[in-house]
Amino acid sequence: MGSCLLGDRKLMEAGDGKEHFLKQRQVLIFFVLLGVAQAASEPRHYSVAEEMESGSFVANLLKDLGLEVNELAERGARVVSKGKKMRLHLDRQTGDLLLNEKLDREELCGLVEPCVLPFQVLLENPLQFFQADLRIRDINDHSPVFLDKEIILKISESITPGTTFLIERAQDLDVGSNSLQNYTLSPNSHFHLNLQDSPEGILPQLVLDKALDREERAEIRLTLTALDGGPPPRSGTALVRIEVLDSNDNAPEFTKLFYEVQVLEDSPIGFQVAMVSARDLDIGTNGEISYVFSQASEEIRKTFQINATSGELFLTQKLDFESIQTYTLNIQATDGGGLSGSCVVFVQVMDLNDNPPELTMSTFIDHIPENLQETITAVFSVSDPDSGDNGRMVCSIQDDLPFLLKPSVENFYTLVTNGALDRESQAEYNITITVSDLGTPRLKTQHNITVRVSDVNDNAPAFSQTTYTLRVRENNSPALHIGTVSATDRDAGANAQVTYSLLPPRDPHLPLASLVSINADNGQLFALRSLDYEALQAFEVRVGAADRGSPALSSQALVRVLVLDDNDNAPFVLYPLQNGSAPCTELVPRAAEAGYLVTKVVAVDGDSGQNAWLSFQLLKATEPGLFGVWAHNGEVRTARLLSERDAVRHRLLVLVKDNGEPPLSASVTLHVLLVDGFSQPYLPLPDVAAAEARADPLTVYLVIALASVSSLFLCSALAFVAVRLCRRSGAASGGGCAVPEGHFPGHLVDVSGAGTLSQSYQYEVCLAGGTGTSEFKFLKPIIPSGLFQDTE
Repeated sequence: MGSCLLGDRKLMEAGDGKEHFLKQRQVLIFFVLLGVAQAASEPRHYSVAEEMESGSFVANLLKDLGLEVNELAERGARVVSKGKKMRLHLDRQTGDLLLNEKLDREELCGLVEPCVLPFQVLLENPLQFFQADLRIRDINDHSPVFLDKEIILKISESITPGTTFLIERAQDLDVGSNSLQNYTLSPNSHFHLNLQDSPEGILPQLVLDKALDREERAEIRLTLTALDGGPPPRSGTALVRIEVLDSNDNAPEFTKLFYEVQVLEDSPIGFQVAMVSARDLDIGTNGEISYVFSQASEEIRKTFQINATSGELFLTQKLDFESIQTYTLNIQATDGGGLSGSCVVFVQVMDLNDNPPELTMSTFIDHIPENLQETITAVFSVSDPDSGDNGRMVCSIQDDLPFLLKPSVENFYTLVTNGALDRESQAEYNITITVSDLGTPRLKTQHNITVRVSDVNDNAPAFSQTTYTLRVRENNSPALHIGTVSATDRDAGANAQVTYSLLPPRDPHLPLASLVSINADNGQLFALRSLDYEALQAFEVRVGAADRGSPALSSQALVRVLVLDDNDNAPFVLYPLQNGSAPCTELVPRAAEAGYLVTKVVAVDGDSGQNAWLSFQLLKATEPGLFGVWAHNGEVRTARLLSERDAVRHRLLVLVKDNGEPPLSASVTLHVLLVDGFSQPYLPLPDVAAAEARADPLTVYLVIALASVSSLFLCSALAFVAVRLCRRSGAASGGGCAVPEGHFPGHLVDVSGAGTLSQSYQYEVCLAGGTGTSEFKFLKPIIPSGLFQDTE
């Protein structure tokens, strides 16, 4: 058997002229006496009788291993041995060592005694070996057998008494006390049996007691019985037939008593192994020599054949060094007179490198958790039945892998990780274990394994963006999908399954639960209700992504939701008010120039952006072309100079429109009264007031109440003024009023193009009697005629 040499990046030389080679991570083994820490130094010995049924109890290993029952499964205890055939089994539930199959000692060990099968108990986590061996005890299950059922001896009648004759011994496959122990010979008057001890066992010899006489008895038949010592004893018999010949003076003599030859194990069938030669000084029949095997085993008779005439020794079947290394052949030369001589031929089988190394995998863990240091992946053994350099082996793996080969007990090795593995970098490794011998030619065996890195939850989900900005238009339908957040996890399996959730908002007043929801599986965000831009323009949501590992890892992202304005608000006119009360009338002096500011329409829009950009347009006017509205600021100005022909009252309809899509609008009605220097009183026309009063009963009631109070006050004021005026002028008239004449200062009148009244005006009023309506009218202002002349 070969021993292994282990080494790393070393040059090796195997015999003269052998090539040097360099291997990365080679493991060189020298006589296999390396051990792992905590491995048992002395092997434990166990025994079992052969032919026990499968499942038979051998021993309980708990005490020898120093373990409790529950530790066997935890540490992955198992029995490993050389070769691929597992003859023993360890029950992890009880610690019992059991037979896997029926064992035949003769098949396993032949005549070798004791018959010992070495094995190891392998413990994982941590790695530990226990050396042990199993001795197979022999039972007497084989009887002695004579290979030749009839043994023929030719003995000359001239042979003197006391001469011994060697006869074929019986074969017994059992050993020890069960092997062949004795021979017996049937009773007769000419021979007795003599037993001789030899390394091969007991050799039976016939001893001549009484001279033979061919004329008296030409043939003698004897029964030879072989007995073993086993309980119960077994036996085998053979017939010994003795032919009595005429006298013969000389026995054959071999030229050499010992022949030693070397034969290559790949020699073909029919190959001449050796040639023996003997001579006999007699002549005639007594000088004729024939060659036969003596005391030859069944294996020798199947492997070799001798030419009875020439003494040539031939192969009859292929040799196998790994099975039998040497043969010892006893060859007997017998002449025609029955005399014989013998010699020994020692055949040594020369080993050739005809067996590639064998690799037996004892433990293989195909899934290794990532992030662990020096994890055991495989435990295996190597062997090569060849000898010398043919049996020395080199083990290696690829250079670019994060794995190492480490020697262990006997021919065992462990494949371990060289540092922590990262599944996200590489999830699978294809490893080729190459075992090569150092013979010529070199033979090798390759064993491929695939190691997969199992995932550990060491990566938190990662969002594709740290901040998401989503836009949703207001007035959306409930449950509208407004966007999706996405997170990925580099892990695998459950460690990569991402679940999304909404985290509590930073603003405790934000009703997040009623605004948005998220699909936990795919990260889709939905608006739960219709959003109103005018109420909420934007809000922020924190989204969490957690995996399903143990412990779970998570991350978060910020989602900004911007509510986009929709044109859902029409412009609202602030001035002039359109509340159903009496319309506001703007007074414009006839002397106003073109571009005179009559009033300004003020409007707002609840929307934003272009939806709130307002434009103004004059839709209808009593006299088109007299007034104009500025489109951007709503200012109503005169478009030209006023003339006497222009109507006194004007009604303008102004449209306020936003810039949305579709655009929304509102309209406002302006009443403009042209006055001559603000001296003409103005009250709403009765029909207009009555129409407005009818339009709103509440307004009518309010107007009536206000009018009543105002009428009382005005009546009192007018009566008081009339009395004073009448007293001053001394003139009394029914319902008439004396207007004093006099020159008023010029600074009291200021009619400018700006359309503002910067000075006070003085009016005289009188109550107009005889009218059907309780009205009062303002009289024209008291302005000297010279003033108008100046202005003209």
